[in-house]
Order: sequence, then C-alpha cells, then structure tokens
Amino acid sequence: MANFSWYAFCLYFFKLGGNICGVDIGSVQEIVTMPDITRVPDTPDFLEGIINLRGRIVSVIDLRKRLGADSAERGKKNMILVTEIDGKVVGLIVDEVSEVLRLNPDSIEPPPEMVSSVGAEYVKGVGKLENKIILLLDLAKVISTEELAKLKSNGNGNKPETVSNNPERRLS
Repeated sequence: MANFSWYAFCLYFFKLGGNICGVDIGSVQEIVTMPDITRVPDTPDFLEGIINLRGRIVSVIDLRKRLGADSAERGKKNMILVTEIDGKVVGLIVDEVSEVLRLNPDSIEPPPEMVSSVGAEYVKGVGKLENKIILLLDLAKVISTEELAKLKSNGNGNKPETVSNNPERRLS
C-alpha cells in the first residue's frame, strides 16, 4: 500500500482524457466552473493563463497538457481544482469532476514499476474501485520548484490577453 495520510482515502474523482483520476480531498481548496482565462505571453504551454478568483489572481494549469495527454475541446463539464502548491494557489483544469468517494486502504497500491506512460511521475498510487482503475495524483509534483518560482515572479511583464471560454469570443 502507498504511504497516505489518514484522510487521503477520501478523494475527489475527476476525468482526464480517458482516465479516472483521484486527488486527496484535503489538497483541494475548492472547485470552480471555467471562467474566462487571461493568457500570459511567453509562459510554458501547460500554463493556460490566469484568472481572477474573488479578487485573487490565480495561475491556471491545463492538467491534460501538463501530463502529456491529448488535448480536447473544452465544454461545460470542465472544472478548475483550486489547490495550493508550495505556498502558491494554483488552478488545475480537469475534464469534469464526478464525485467524492472513499477508497478502502486495501484497494490502493503503489504505481507499478514498469509504468512508462507520460506523466507517471505525478502518480502516487493506483486505486481499484469495482472494475475501474483510478490514478491517484500527487498535486505537489504537478509543477516543479523552478516553474513555481517563475509563477511567483508573475511572468515577464508582457501584457496579458483575455481569452473567453465561449468559442465565438475566443481570440487567436
């Protein structure tokens, strides 16, 4: 069994590509619907931009891009998991959040040693629920210390570009 804290078995489950993923409920501050995102030039591809979350500027990471999954059109089911990584509040775009469930500790195993898929370094365990496999993600490893430092410095001072989630209002 993987090393988890006592409450780590209560998880938010969400879809990302064709996978079902789970994160410790204690690592998520809130879940918000997709607002308009302001792109910041000269940032990594996975950094979708920034949002204004009740007066607080939050960097938003496209978790699909970050984990190397195929990109997909966004829809009404896309959500942002708001979390804190190394003292920095960050939003993570997921395909949809499905539910909160408890996993029995006996149903969680460490990731297989032979895992070779892209993004495997972010997987801290594999859960089994009925006949489904759930990838348990370590949100603290989604972004490196160096990348986080760049986010904290607020980019390079270029003017942001607002991008709407409404396809008819998107900027190219």
